[in-house]
Amino acid sequence: MKFMKLGTRPDTFYTEEATRSVVSDIPNDLVIQISNINYLLHQLQFSLLPKCGLLQRLCADSDDSSAVTIQLHDIPGGEDAFELCAKYCYGITINLSAHNFVSAFCAAKFLRMTEAVEKGNFVLKLEAFFNSCILVGWKDSIITLQTTVKLTEWSENLGIIRRCIDSIVGKILTPPAKVTWSYTYTRLGFNKQQQLVPKDWWTEDISDLDIDLFRCIIIAIKSTHMLPPQLIGEALHVYACRWLPDTTKITRPESSVSQTDEVTDKHRKILEIIVNKIPSDKGSVSVGFLLRLLSIANYLGASTVTKTELIRRSSQQLEEATVSDLLFPSHSSSNQYYYDIDLVAAVLESFLLLWRRTSPAPTENTQFMRSIRKIGKLVDSYLQAVATDINLPVSKVLSVAEALPDIARKDHDDLYRAINIYLKKHPDLSKADKKRLCRKLDCQKLSPEVRTHAVKNERLPLRTVVQVLFFEQEKGSRENDHRMPTQELLLSRGKQIPILRDELSKLQLGSYEQTIRSDGIPRTPATSESSTRDDQKLKRPDKRTPLEAGKKGGERTNRGGGI
Repeated sequence: MKFMKLGTRPDTFYTEEATRSVVSDIPNDLVIQISNINYLLHQLQFSLLPKCGLLQRLCADSDDSSAVTIQLHDIPGGEDAFELCAKYCYGITINLSAHNFVSAFCAAKFLRMTEAVEKGNFVLKLEAFFNSCILVGWKDSIITLQTTVKLTEWSENLGIIRRCIDSIVGKILTPPAKVTWSYTYTRLGFNKQQQLVPKDWWTEDISDLDIDLFRCIIIAIKSTHMLPPQLIGEALHVYACRWLPDTTKITRPESSVSQTDEVTDKHRKILEIIVNKIPSDKGSVSVGFLLRLLSIANYLGASTVTKTELIRRSSQQLEEATVSDLLFPSHSSSNQYYYDIDLVAAVLESFLLLWRRTSPAPTENTQFMRSIRKIGKLVDSYLQAVATDINLPVSKVLSVAEALPDIARKDHDDLYRAINIYLKKHPDLSKADKKRLCRKLDCQKLSPEVRTHAVKNERLPLRTVVQVLFFEQEKGSRENDHRMPTQELLLSRGKQIPILRDELSKLQLGSYEQTIRSDGIPRTPATSESSTRDDQKLKRPDKRTPLEAGKKGGERTNRGGGI
């Protein structure tokens, strides 16, 4: 950081109660009142009036020639800035830097310490310091720009804000290979001495700025069209991490100290500006960042427009998400469950609307099919993660599980695992809820290993187990590793054997009758080798099996009027 030292005399200002005085043998003849402080000074003996055009005019208007009292309550920068100017006039040593330049410059302009009053005056020296030191430096420009927050109107009128922004943006657009100044970069694993300057070297330093100044920087950068949208997105990401709350670490509202309205309003303003400044290019920010912003928006009660935009942007990049990107705690005081499953449901709904609107007739190898299959895998993996929440209601699980179209799941193994985890964590679930939970499960889309597990799973509703058994019986012969004779599977259920047999018979009869109703021609299921031998033993004299006789009877019935 650059400094400028002016004056040579030691500091002789001292405080007595609410009065600031200068050690001097000469009695004071000028009183400056600022806020609640009185400055006892001298008009001519120490060049105060000769250097300050405003004080010259005010003293000239005074009727009292012996002692003049002037009120300067509206001086920019207050008493600290005035004291810097006064010490300069007295020749007392002062140190100027990016931290106090703005207040000193505004106060000097206010007091009219210009060249028109005296050659080589304070304003001229401050302008030289600003041009040759502050604007040349990277961090000096940022610090100076940040200090303009307290004197925004004065800083704008004097051109300080514009010139600082121009200097900062100019350095940001400098090729990384030509960056020679110091910068802050605290990414893990980065070594300044051993590695080249990263492209996003500037993002951490500008995150120190107030949100309105940060917005001006981003607008200026975007207007040049010289940086890729990913770099601008990274700057927004760094700023959000610096100033917005981390919703993954916030406890429930009822067990934590709530934020003040002022803090919440500030966070909401930051959030909405960041969302508004995200480049429109897809991939300019990660889907994980978008989802985090959406979680923060829910927590802060952001506007509907902001939430809708985040849901839309997140759904466009949902394929890039991982399960960890979707896991956010719920911050609603009315919800007893931990995870914010409504957030995921909203993004999924938006994705499906877009997918249905843009996808052609689905075929196995198209990008649209691969896209929906990837989302299906993601959703089922997410359900496995949230199923461990003991307070998560069945309705919330179903709202996500049933939102996906059938073609989204090539198999139902991951869905089965999610259901099994949920049943394990909710042992007191009613039979009706168990049936609701399993109604989306398609036994024909389960792998042999999962079907083996399902048949022996005591947590599943009876109807689901019977469906698995029926499918196994219909499927016929299979590899030895996965061979499951129905009788053996029934024995594994113990006391439920009679009920299972009855349910299985109903399923067989229902399937047979449904086949007749569909086209009037009953279809013979594929038989195993053992069932073929049994049919040969039951052959009638007319060489027809009972099933074949039934087929013929069914055909006569259909010809007679049908079902």
